[in-house]
Amino acid sequence: CSASLIIREIQIKTTLRYHLMHVRVTKMNKSGDSRCWQGCGETGTLLHCRWECELVQPLWKTVWRFLKKLTIELPYDPAIALLGIYPRDTGVLMHRGTWTPMFIAALSTIAETWKEPKCPSTDEWIKKMWFIYTMEYYMAMRKNDIWPYVATWMELEGVMLSE
Repeated sequence: CSASLIIREIQIKTTLRYHLMHVRVTKMNKSGDSRCWQGCGETGTLLHCRWECELVQPLWKTVWRFLKKLTIELPYDPAIALLGIYPRDTGVLMHRGTWTPMFIAALSTIAETWKEPKCPSTDEWIKKMWFIYTMEYYMAMRKNDIWPYVATWMELEGVMLSE
């Protein structure tokens, strides 16, 4: 998906569960409380902490609102956002390069705040998007291959600037 090593690192850390969830930490420490550290009271599984928790849902709703601004209709599904499993519709798959940075930035933002009892900030997510945008730009310039970068980020840049 991305040539930038920093973005690949973010993907690997979030995909391979580098950030241990509370249920796993509880088992390792043999403590009895495996509830979500964000304070909602549910069991702190990976799916819960990354998708189902009421404190991360506002961020995911914002991501889907951005997708709608880009005229992209995707089902509101954790398989898409967390695992990168997209619908087989060929028109949808064409734009995969546009959404993937959005999902990576959201996962990274959630991973940075998962121990805090607060909603991941939309501003932090947008900052992370600008960081990815910058890293992708530097990599495109280094490779002297700017057109794939422009194709991926042109629409997304406009939506990011509007926020």
